[in-house]
Amino acid sequence: MKIYRKRVLDDLLELNMEAFGAAWIRGPKGCGKTTTAKQIAKTVVEFQDEEERENLLLIANTFPSKLLIGDKPILFDEWQDAPKLFGAIRKDVDDSGEKGCYILTGSSSRDVNTPHTGTLRISRLQMYPMSLYESGESNGTVSLLRLFDDPESFESCRSDMNIDDIIFAICRGGWPGSLDNKTDRAKLLVAKDLYKQTYSNDISNIDGVKRNPVIAMDLLKSYSRNICTIAAAKTIMSDVKANNDVTDQTLFKYINALTELYILDDLDAWCPSIRSKTAIRSGRKRNLIDPSIAVAALGLSPDYFNRDFKTLGFLFESLCIRDLKIYSTAYDGRMSYYRDRYGLEADGVLRMNDGRYAIIEFKLGENEVEEGARHLCEIEALVNEYNKKEKQCPLRLPDLKLVITGTKYGYRRDDGVLVIPIGCLKD
Repeated sequence: MKIYRKRVLDDLLELNMEAFGAAWIRGPKGCGKTTTAKQIAKTVVEFQDEEERENLLLIANTFPSKLLIGDKPILFDEWQDAPKLFGAIRKDVDDSGEKGCYILTGSSSRDVNTPHTGTLRISRLQMYPMSLYESGESNGTVSLLRLFDDPESFESCRSDMNIDDIIFAICRGGWPGSLDNKTDRAKLLVAKDLYKQTYSNDISNIDGVKRNPVIAMDLLKSYSRNICTIAAAKTIMSDVKANNDVTDQTLFKYINALTELYILDDLDAWCPSIRSKTAIRSGRKRNLIDPSIAVAALGLSPDYFNRDFKTLGFLFESLCIRDLKIYSTAYDGRMSYYRDRYGLEADGVLRMNDGRYAIIEFKLGENEVEEGARHLCEIEALVNEYNKKEKQCPLRLPDLKLVITGTKYGYRRDDGVLVIPIGCLKD
């Protein structure tokens, strides 16, 4: 019997079902949207069921309200194939005034031609692949949300993950379908297949526009080579154009399609007023929804990283960003980064919806912790200096200074920086 692994989104889905008539769960293919929705759904309508698909689409395109009959909540999986359903759900929610009636799931963010947005009736939730805590690899001894609420509560921790565990988790990814496979080889195959399906099929199926799989594959490879760097768009374009005759306009459409598939997941820059606008780097940090896609695109294996810790460091950062986004979901956490032309940087800035924020460095090994902590303290000092000059509109000091590592032990430094292994974190 298949065992359901609890997701961070579970509680948020229940909250949204309490507050709204319907909830729409969006995210990449294979991240577990449908399985999570089925935990609370009493009726399931799957438009991908080939035996029922033709009949369901006929009803959805003629009398969509007929599909709303049944025990609620009703789950509509891959509902975008029947866009009229959206309007029928919105109207039913308006007419009945009931909460928690419908759940929509889909693997794309493409715009569906609907007469209404569903605002205040249909909430939107984004789902990611599994975090290390959800997959059972992080022991969860350190709660991110508790760190924000009570920073002094943290003193030390110990991770159960070693470097080989982290490498394998990066290569396998957080895809639920991989976890129950019996062999490591089979577990690694899931991310590889998702990567192939993305460039060969999904990038065309997203909007019905036929796209060249070779161009899509080269685009994903370029993103993977530049993962967690501020690579300019022209750098990505040059990589792809080296082997393909393609225009910038066409490549931007490919990028948009991969974004709509929730495969690309760039980070924006955090641009506080502590330096002049010309000093702060504002380019986007290139990232993917899960580091395993980059590993698959580059054709790498866990053994490869025994001799390339530089590439591993970037992929480790991507893994940490994924997990922090998941853990901060309850407070609508937003990940960004800070970097200026003076060399001052924070790999991550995690901002909560109540104004609190953490500045973060991701360091795979213990020997890099000192440098990371120094960067964070310098940014805090820069904010302090700014506040001395701008007393009328001071900036909030960082609530947390975190160095997240791939090491075994976590601890509090004398400078207030918290060193925490990724194998200890949870929401």
